[in-house]
Amino acid sequence: MTQPVTPVEFLALCSVEPSVFELRPDYRAMLVIVDGLRPSASTSKTEDLLIAAEQHARYLLASSRLEELPHIAAWRETYRAFGAKPQRTRNSLEALTRRAEHELSRVNALTDTYNAISVLHQIPFGGEDFSLYNGPATLLRATGEEVFDAVADGAVKLEHPDPGEVVWCNDDGVTCRRWNWRQGRRTGLSDQTRTALFILDALGPVSDDEIETAVDALEHELSRLSEVTVHRRLIRAGA
Repeated sequence: MTQPVTPVEFLALCSVEPSVFELRPDYRAMLVIVDGLRPSASTSKTEDLLIAAEQHARYLLASSRLEELPHIAAWRETYRAFGAKPQRTRNSLEALTRRAEHELSRVNALTDTYNAISVLHQIPFGGEDFSLYNGPATLLRATGEEVFDAVADGAVKLEHPDPGEVVWCNDDGVTCRRWNWRQGRRTGLSDQTRTALFILDALGPVSDDEIETAVDALEHELSRLSEVTVHRRLIRAGA
């Protein structure tokens, strides 16, 4: 960050604009900063976690269609509410659960861990490098002038969100389009990440207790990989 702040100070500055809560009054954002990470390749611990996530996805989909799973269905409804087509731009939870039914990618210990927990707890997760943030995280309805740095065919491509689209931003522009669809390159996790920012997006089908349980699971699994310090903040309407 251009002006270093502590994790607690950063979390206090993050916000969700009222126009987002007007769209979904039941929305909650859980922001989590994990410090002390020691990046590594996938491990036997993360392999077990990924297998558990794959088995959980198959269990869920044995008795329900993917688009009918409660939280995925709620996100599909929400995407339509701000003009996105959920069958073309799937929220991250839907995309990940779809892959988990077959096999999740093995990326590295950090990514494997939060992908698995997202599937196991059925909550969309975003993971970013805290050190690459400039200004606090803000969730807002886009004007269409904001900048998003995507990657197409291996090259950086600057895009603009649609007017009214819900996006996560910081002072440098959009960090994630369509609420939890696609994260930008600029703040992405890498092998150099030592402090990560995770954002969990929750709608009505998920309770506050379930959100906290998912964060507890994330903290537990990451603490098995290295000695970490975790800070969290739940943002909700009227709070």
